[in-house]
Amino acid sequence: MIGDVLTSSVLFEALRERYPKAQLDYLINSHTFPVVENNPFIDNFIFFTPEVEKSKRALWSLAKSVKKEQYNVVVDVYSKISSNLISALSGAKTKISYYKHYSTFIYDHNIKRTNQTHEVCGLAIVNRLQLLEPLDVFITSAKPKIYLTSEELETSKQFLISNGISFGKPLIMISVLGSGSNKTYPFEYMAQVIDQIVATTDGQILFNYIPKQEADAQAIFNLCKPETQNHIYLNLFGKSLREFLALTAHCHALIGNEGGAVNMAKALNIKTFTIFSTWIDKDTWNIFEEKTVNESVHLKDYKPELYKGKTEKDMKPHAMELYHKFTPDLFDGKLNRFLKMFRS
Repeated sequence: MIGDVLTSSVLFEALRERYPKAQLDYLINSHTFPVVENNPFIDNFIFFTPEVEKSKRALWSLAKSVKKEQYNVVVDVYSKISSNLISALSGAKTKISYYKHYSTFIYDHNIKRTNQTHEVCGLAIVNRLQLLEPLDVFITSAKPKIYLTSEELETSKQFLISNGISFGKPLIMISVLGSGSNKTYPFEYMAQVIDQIVATTDGQILFNYIPKQEADAQAIFNLCKPETQNHIYLNLFGKSLREFLALTAHCHALIGNEGGAVNMAKALNIKTFTIFSTWIDKDTWNIFEEKTVNESVHLKDYKPELYKGKTEKDMKPHAMELYHKFTPDLFDGKLNRFLKMFRS
């Protein structure tokens, strides 16, 4: 997924510093390429395409092409069946991944994830960086970065201006939809959040969605108050991932569902306020949490008794039921304090 690929990209800068002459290649899902495009620490990209995902023959062909490259080291951050196979067939002398009892025979180093950290970068990054320790790379914190060109930034700026956006007023991107229904804050609740954002900041609102999600974005728009709707530029959105990134780079903040959009905003140094899905482990993904910079809320923050002794796997089937308990009034005070800095 996009957030995973962006987060894992921190490994390359650390490797480049330790091994400046090494060839560093990245095997990723093809649709995630825009978030690592122009990364100066990555030499080559290998794409895991939808065809490879659907076909065992295509996966086998990809694994053989990786073997032909004669890599000395393979670091498997994904650690699933497909990447296990590619790693096993790679021929690399050193293979590293996370510890899983069924795949330890494949790897030379099986790294156990830690479940707590004091690093502000969060567990998602700390655990990734641990994968480099067998390579004599010892760092405890790093931040993902997205590399936009000056042309992309200028084009997006002119696009915003031509569509009526004023750079003298707050501009806020809303991550209105998650990657699935169990990662999407209920529409009526999201509309209430957007109402609060506009009432507090008098800002201009952009929605983050892709064309096939237009009906859902429209549904959330329709649930907003009429006075809020006047501040929403519903049809102003990036038609590609790079366009979204360039638009987000001009925003004062991104607010909404946890996921790739939040991670991308953080990598662009845009302030964020994240609403976590009720089943996702916040401790892993609340990276770079800092008051007035990157803040987040989770139902567990307000109703911890619901989570006592439960794991992500336990909570996932009940995500939608739990969402209805995660009402906006639980965190409206925290959101209001965050929004005060953007008052026009």
